[in-house]
Amino acid sequence: MLPADNLIEEATKIYKVLSNSTRITILYYLRHQSGAVDVSTIVSDLGLAQPVVSKQLGILYRYQLVCKHKQGTRVYYLLDDPHVVEMIDDMLNHVRHEIKGEPHPKNLYDKK
Repeated sequence: MLPADNLIEEATKIYKVLSNSTRITILYYLRHQSGAVDVSTIVSDLGLAQPVVSKQLGILYRYQLVCKHKQGTRVYYLLDDPHVVEMIDDMLNHVRHEIKGEPHPKNLYDKK
């Protein structure tokens, strides 16, 4: 049974969001933090321009991939949906197999 069209459309939008390497880098960065991180720390640690980081965080927030809270003048971000990064991990593993020319692990459709 196929998923509903509206679910497929939303998944497509999220895949488009994840098609940006800066956004993936930010997600991985947040994954490895012990708590929420402010924008200036992200800028400093990743060596990216503040407007770039802010724009990408805004897009990630809009698609509920990160959450945020404000303390005074600082905005802190946290990974909102860790399983999305796990999905990216799966894609990176797929890419590693492709680059190395290795076969993929057996799937349910392989007979034996």
